[in-house]
Amino acid sequence: MVTHPVAWAVSAVVVLGVICLDFVLHVRRPHVPTFMESVTWIGIYVAAACLFGVGLGMATDWTTAGQFFAGYFTEESLSLDNLFVFLLIITKFRVPREAEQKVLLVGISLALLFRACFILAGAAIIERFSAVFYLFGAFLVYTAVKLVVEQLHTSPEEEEEKYTEPRLVRLLRRWIPTTPHFVSDRVVTLYEGKRHFTPLLMVMIAIGSTDILFAMDSIPAIFGLTKDPYIVFMANACALLGLRQIYFLIGGLLDRLTYLPQGLSVILAFIGVKLVLEALATNELPFINHGQPLHVWEVPISVSLGVIVVTMAAVVVASLLKARHDQRRPSS
Repeated sequence: MVTHPVAWAVSAVVVLGVICLDFVLHVRRPHVPTFMESVTWIGIYVAAACLFGVGLGMATDWTTAGQFFAGYFTEESLSLDNLFVFLLIITKFRVPREAEQKVLLVGISLALLFRACFILAGAAIIERFSAVFYLFGAFLVYTAVKLVVEQLHTSPEEEEEKYTEPRLVRLLRRWIPTTPHFVSDRVVTLYEGKRHFTPLLMVMIAIGSTDILFAMDSIPAIFGLTKDPYIVFMANACALLGLRQIYFLIGGLLDRLTYLPQGLSVILAFIGVKLVLEALATNELPFINHGQPLHVWEVPISVSLGVIVVTMAAVVVASLLKARHDQRRPSS
């Protein structure tokens, strides 16, 4: 699907408008969202994503809509892993509770900007060098194995200590005058008669720059579901914009998703294999089948969508069952 520049422009304006509206409605009035507020806004974001997908299907075709939904579910699933790190960053910096909304909104906005750059770069590479799917596929399978291995060899205590401050943040500390303490939800304040940034700026940059590492996994993964950069961008935007409210809703429940790393590894490995199959089907490398395409099974988008949804449902059910079993088990 070739997306008209007007559609890109309108979508960018809408995404920017949602971010501005979020800032006006929530961040300018520092507070910790209630359970009902979080649920309501998550429902609004999910409904908006579903409406966009349905509208996309009606305007184009349902295969394209299926690609969007598969990408959206994949990004939403992988974003749960982001929340672990966001929680670690906010805890390590000891961000005041009333300032967390501003930190997350600005950090996620920076992450979306970085991902847009990755998406455009990825689309340009794919257009000129289709064999990059071999690399994407191998990288995703490697990441899937790495997730499982790390989970098996990392204790809960080590999990809590694994966050390290990005190098960019450490460099900025040397050059930017920063106050030693937070000042409510302010980013700039007067300190010793001069304007200083508060640690809030460092937390925002830490969240935005840390997401680059997650984009290294998620962007190749979604390109394995669709090659359309517009769909890739909108799936990322829809997933990230609702991430802040999900943080407040299930932030305390994340540690109960025991099997999340295994579930994500299944999804990444599946998409990695799918990418390799697609690369074989359009093979141009001279040392593979004399540069000719191979006749391999092309995984339909319906199968991809089914694998993603079933895997995440299994993760939630299995994790909740394990948590219930652990609660019933008598302590020694």
